[in-house]
Amino acid sequence: MSKQVVSVAALAMGLSFASSAMGAIRITEWMYSDQEFIEITNTGAAAIDLAGWSFDDSTRTPGSFAIGSLGILAAGESAIISESAAADFRTAWGLSAAVKIIGGNANNLGRSDEINIYDSFNNLIDRLTYNDQTIGGPRTQNKSGNIAFANLGANAANLAIASVGGDAFGSFASVNGEIGNPGIYSDIPAPGVLAFAAAGSVVALRRRRI
Repeated sequence: MSKQVVSVAALAMGLSFASSAMGAIRITEWMYSDQEFIEITNTGAAAIDLAGWSFDDSTRTPGSFAIGSLGILAAGESAIISESAAADFRTAWGLSAAVKIIGGNANNLGRSDEINIYDSFNNLIDRLTYNDQTIGGPRTQNKSGNIAFANLGANAANLAIASVGGDAFGSFASVNGEIGNPGIYSDIPAPGVLAFAAAGSVVALRRRRI
């Protein structure tokens, strides 16, 4: 294989990395029971249109619950998938109209369950399988679990962190007494940092070609 072919392949791989770094939807927080919810966050540096995207639990069925009405998630922006009506959830947690919420999710979560996010092509984008009795991690009944940035996308519920009022994730109590921080994910680097890292990886590959 010629150096030119190798360098082209390496550059393509670098561009692929850059693309994934520029936009990535990840599961960042969840809670079951009462005001249960799933928080997803765009952890990349570019906006992502969720048209055609969906959620399902342990049945792993793409398209089961459509979330496309959440629209476009800007870099660093979070959105909520809620069992209760969006207006009720917003009121319970005192969230502003700027926080995107889709309510009426009938794929209810339990103590042992799974969260699956699919894109418009039914590709699995992120998965979180959790069970505090067998996998480990916090029991998220009326108290959410948070996933640190370094563990996003790893499907490692045992590394999740239980919400505590006033913690580093900005957790607080809802009007019903649940503890969480839905709508804002605070453990994400500035979008410019991710974009710089992606660009740096491509530059490094180009230098290797020379």
